[in-house]
Amino acid sequence: MAYERILLGMGNPLLDISAVVDDEFLKKYDIKLNNAILAEEKHVPMYEELAAKDNVEYIAGGATQNSIRVAQWMLQIPGATSYIGCVGKDKFAEEMKKSSQQAGVNVQYYEDETTPTGTCAVCVVGGERSLIANLSAANCYKSEHLKKPENWALVEKAKYFYIAGFFLTVSPESIQLVAEHAASNNKVFMMNLAAPFICEFFKDVLDKVVPYMDYIFGNETEARTYSKVHGWETDNVEEIALKLSQLPKTSESRKRIAVITQGSDPVVIAEDGKVKKFPVIPLPKEKLVDTNGAGDSFVGGFLSQLVQGKPIEECVRAGCYAANVIIQRSGCTFPEKPDFH
Repeated sequence: MAYERILLGMGNPLLDISAVVDDEFLKKYDIKLNNAILAEEKHVPMYEELAAKDNVEYIAGGATQNSIRVAQWMLQIPGATSYIGCVGKDKFAEEMKKSSQQAGVNVQYYEDETTPTGTCAVCVVGGERSLIANLSAANCYKSEHLKKPENWALVEKAKYFYIAGFFLTVSPESIQLVAEHAASNNKVFMMNLAAPFICEFFKDVLDKVVPYMDYIFGNETEARTYSKVHGWETDNVEEIALKLSQLPKTSESRKRIAVITQGSDPVVIAEDGKVKKFPVIPLPKEKLVDTNGAGDSFVGGFLSQLVQGKPIEECVRAGCYAANVIIQRSGCTFPEKPDFH
């Protein structure tokens, strides 16, 4: 089968603990809406408090895993995608494995017996979300697992690789191995800026891997943070996308494409010195359930067409479709079959 194991994702598998909260709750734990951060000491009690809520939901999450699950759903070709990350040996890991396998993703988790599976608190207020990740086992991924013959076989089999920038905090070595493999075998290597804190506090590891990126994804906040950190002195998303696409590149076989989403504003694509904008599908406010996974879903939809060799317009259209479906549901979940033509 031409599409077997064509797309491989690597990242931090987290079980989303998602609940609707109020502004008081945000204040109590010093949380900003529309942000993604790593949990600190002060956030620890919050997970129990969320879990005790009547409206709590548990959903397989983690940015890369979301994108891969959505790509798999859009493709509707069993076994087209694979995913690698680290979990604990516990019921959360079992839940997550079940949910990903049901979606048709070939998951190869590295199991850490001493650390619990990572969780992500998803606090939803008025459809907007804030993410607080407690990486736990996700933080324990080792490149030795990747180098095992059965896992490296997935790398060799894949033609496209996607990794969210969050994984830079865990295993830059694994990312480097895959990036170098992609560059020397003329495969497509893609990453996501993932969150402002990655651009700020992991600047050096990010800069080291940017030259390998054939596609760089991000949203407007991440793009502006990247610009600020690199002293570009511009807040203009189109200019930033263009600069990102033109950063030095390891492999000359293809030019880098920068893809920046802006919520309900048009998607910005910078390619070969030109910028294009694509409108997203409008959604009335009353239909918005929660924005958790919107960016991940956009990437998943985009990848589902890219691996089939479709033009960029189709990739963006599929990305917008997937994001539109997901924000009308709780968490990164989707109906049985896509209605995308």
